[in-house]
Amino acid sequence: MRHAITLLDGGMGRELHRSGAPFRQPEWSALALIEAPDFVGRAHAAFARAGADVITTNSYAVVPFHIGTERFQSDGFRLAKLAGEQARKVANDTGVKVAGSLPPVLGSYRPDLFNEAEASPILDVLIRALSPNVDLWLTETLSSTAEARLVRKLLGDDRRPLWISFTLDDSDIKPVESGAVEPRLRSGETIAEAAEAARFCGADALLFNCSQPEIMEAAVKAARVSLPEDTRIGIYANAFATEADDTDANADLHDIRADLTPDNYRAFAEKWVNAGASLIGGCCGIGPEHIKALADALKLD
Repeated sequence: MRHAITLLDGGMGRELHRSGAPFRQPEWSALALIEAPDFVGRAHAAFARAGADVITTNSYAVVPFHIGTERFQSDGFRLAKLAGEQARKVANDTGVKVAGSLPPVLGSYRPDLFNEAEASPILDVLIRALSPNVDLWLTETLSSTAEARLVRKLLGDDRRPLWISFTLDDSDIKPVESGAVEPRLRSGETIAEAAEAARFCGADALLFNCSQPEIMEAAVKAARVSLPEDTRIGIYANAFATEADDTDANADLHDIRADLTPDNYRAFAEKWVNAGASLIGGCCGIGPEHIKALADALKLD
């Protein structure tokens, strides 16, 4: 089964930074929500104008890891609700759909930090706050299948589409790119295990994000043979120049690759589509200009 291409947006944090929004560590993209939320709406609008069909709420960093435990307890619900409202306003104006971002709340790229008892109350706040304004749920940048299963549990009987997106181990990309080694999640789990988790959770789509673009084609091919035909596959890679093994995602402001121009990113995306992906976008460092190049190349008139 071949699905029509749906375009996602790009990396919110770097777009906020580039646009002049308040931006620093540790708050990351949440700082704009705290100090200047209009910048968030403008970033959403830029991606919608570029051709995105789906925009993702700026809730990724609305977690204690970024804004601190005390602020999350006092203000987390309000900030996540504001993230949903900013996206919904743009969606109402442009006709795009809103994906509610549910991140790895105890630390990105760190499957070793996952603890269901600690993660559950944080995710519950995000789900309740975002729920009035989202069309679908996107639990993203997950490093292990346990994180995905918890989200499904907490969503309960919510029947809106669930998209599950895992980040891949990209510490050594050449063996994966050449086919010598199969891609794996950062937990070490296989793509087949990720596909099984997606089936268990009743996910409408299995995606891979926030990893180097060179390893994504292999992930699409591995996922395609493990999934029912009606389960869509998606990719939104990052543009990080390097990724230190001992560094959490977003713990530092990583350099962005100079070679990953809009045209070069489009060339990667065309390989992903040919391999079976139908949900295409970008993660950290992928801006509206990249999404415009994808729209020009992949969307039907």
